[in-house]
Amino acid sequence: MPPYQTKRWTVREPIPSEASAALAAYPPLFRQVLFNRGVTSPESADSYLNARPLPSNPFNLLDMYEAVERILWAADNREKVAVYGDYDVDGVTATALLYEVLQAYQVDVQIHIPNRFEEGYGLNNEALTQLAKEGVDLVITVDCGIRSPLEAEHASGLGIDLIISDHHHPGPQLPLAKAVICPKRDGDAYPDKDLSGVGLAYKIAQALMEKRPLPNKKTEDWLDLVALGTVADVVPLRGENRALVRAGLEKLRQGRRQGVVSLAGAAGVKLHILSAGDIGFMLGPRLNAAGRLESAMAALDLLLAEDVEAAGRLAQNLDNQNRERQKQTRELQEKATELAQKLAGADILFAFSEEFKSGIVGLAASRLVETFYRPAIVGAIEGETARASCRSIPEFHITHALDECKDLLVRHGGHSVAAGFTVRTEHLPELQRRLAELAAEQLNGKELVPTLRADAEVDLRQMSMNEAAQLLQQLEFLQPTGQENPEATFISRRLRVVGARAVGADKQHLKISVNDGRITWDAIAFRQGKWVDEMPAAVDLFYSFERNEFNGVVTTQLNVRDLKPAS
Repeated sequence: MPPYQTKRWTVREPIPSEASAALAAYPPLFRQVLFNRGVTSPESADSYLNARPLPSNPFNLLDMYEAVERILWAADNREKVAVYGDYDVDGVTATALLYEVLQAYQVDVQIHIPNRFEEGYGLNNEALTQLAKEGVDLVITVDCGIRSPLEAEHASGLGIDLIISDHHHPGPQLPLAKAVICPKRDGDAYPDKDLSGVGLAYKIAQALMEKRPLPNKKTEDWLDLVALGTVADVVPLRGENRALVRAGLEKLRQGRRQGVVSLAGAAGVKLHILSAGDIGFMLGPRLNAAGRLESAMAALDLLLAEDVEAAGRLAQNLDNQNRERQKQTRELQEKATELAQKLAGADILFAFSEEFKSGIVGLAASRLVETFYRPAIVGAIEGETARASCRSIPEFHITHALDECKDLLVRHGGHSVAAGFTVRTEHLPELQRRLAELAAEQLNGKELVPTLRADAEVDLRQMSMNEAAQLLQQLEFLQPTGQENPEATFISRRLRVVGARAVGADKQHLKISVNDGRITWDAIAFRQGKWVDEMPAAVDLFYSFERNEFNGVVTTQLNVRDLKPAS
C-alpha cells in the first residue's frame, strides 16, 4: 500500500474561448491560472495582479464611531487604557499594533495577554478585576471577546468600559459593551467579512487617523504587523486581506522592525525576498512557540523591541522554543494518532490525555485531519477541566457543532474548520457522544476523500527550463497566496524517477529527481519521506513551481504536494 492516504486529483475546467481572448495579453497557461481565480477581463486582471481592491471605509463597521469617540475621550482625559489580546500570532500582532497606535496618541496604555495555561483563551474575570485594581478605565480587546457576555457584564460591574474587536463568529448573545466591532455581526455593512484580528485592529487605527490625523504618522506604518498576523491566522487571502498582506510584505522586506529582522536571522529567512510562505512556515511558528510553551509576552516583546542586542536575544530564545515545540509536537502526535486509530471508521476523531500539553494540541489535531481526513479534537485533561483544540474539514462546520453542545461547555469559539473549547472533565464523555452523533448525521453518505484541484495538466516535455523560469516569474504576481487564493498547482504524468532520498532531521521529507524524457527536474516533497522505501519507477506528480536558491545559484524546482505511481 502507498504510505499515505489516497487523494482525489481534479483539474479545473478549461478557460472558455471568450475569456481566453479577453486575456490574450498573457501566455496561455497563465490565462488559465487567472481564469481559475475569477479573472475574466483585462480590468479584473489588473486589479488582481496588483492586489488593488476598492478601499473600504472603516466606519462601515458597526460601532466604529462609538469606539473611536471613546478612545479619543480616553486620550484627552488621560485615562488608563488596557489592550487585551490573545496569545497566538494574530492576537500578539494586533496587540502590538494597537499598543503602538495608542502610544502615538499619547494614551496611558498597558497590555494584557492571558497566559494560555493559567487563564485560558479570551476575557476572564480575574484579569479584569486586576486591571480595575490598577486603575484601568477602558479595556480594548483584540482577537477575542465576542463570545464573552458574562465577562463583559463583570467589567461593567467593575466600572470598566469595554470595546470589543474580534473577527470570530458571534454567539447567540452579543456582549454588552461600549462598542462591539466584528464584521460577522448580523447587519454589519462592512464588505470584507474575513479580516483577521490584526486586520480589525488596523481598521481601528485607520478610523482614528481619519478622525484625528497625527503628524508624521500614517496607518501604513503598521502594515508589517498586519501581514504577519493575517498570514499566520490562515484567514482567506483574497480581497482586502490580500491587498493588506501584499503591502505588508513590502514593509517587512524593508527591515524597519528590529524584532522581525532578528527573528528572520534566527530562522534563516532572507528578509529581502520574504514571502507569505516564509511567514506561515518559518516566522509564524516561532512567534507562536512562546504562547504554546510559556508566555506570549516574549513574542510581543520581540515585536516591540528596538534595541538590536535585546531583539537578538529574544529571537534566539523563540527559535530555541520552537525547536522544543517541534520535539513535543512529534511526541504528542504519535500518542494522539494511537488514540485516534482506535476509532477507525469513526466520523470524528478524539484524543484526550492527562499527558498532553494544551499549548500544542491544535498542531496534533491538524496532523490528524491531514492523515485521516476526518474532524479531529485533541485535548489536555487538567484535573476538573479539559482544554481542547478542534480542526475540521469543509464538510463539517466545527464551531456550529460546538454551538449545539454549548450547554456542556465552559467556553468555546472559532471558525468553520478550527475551534477551541474548555469543558468540565465530567461532561467530556457526553460531549464526545453528542459530537459523534452530529458528525455521523452531517457526514452520512458523503465520500470523505481529500481533493486536490490543479490549475492545469502540464506535459513537462513541452516546457524548457527557461520557460518554467518565466512562468514562475508570472506566477509570483499571484502572491500572497494562501487560503482561498491558492498557489498555482499542476499535474504532470509518467515521469521517470532517477533519484530519491529522505531528508530532514527525522528523514520526514523526500528529495526526488524525475525525468520527462528530455530534462531532469529536481523536486521536494515535504512530509513524504516514507515514499523512499516504496518508490515506483515512474510517478505522476501534483506540484507547484518554486524558486530554489543554493550557493547563489537560482534554479526552478517542483514542490510536490502529492505523488502516485504513474497511471
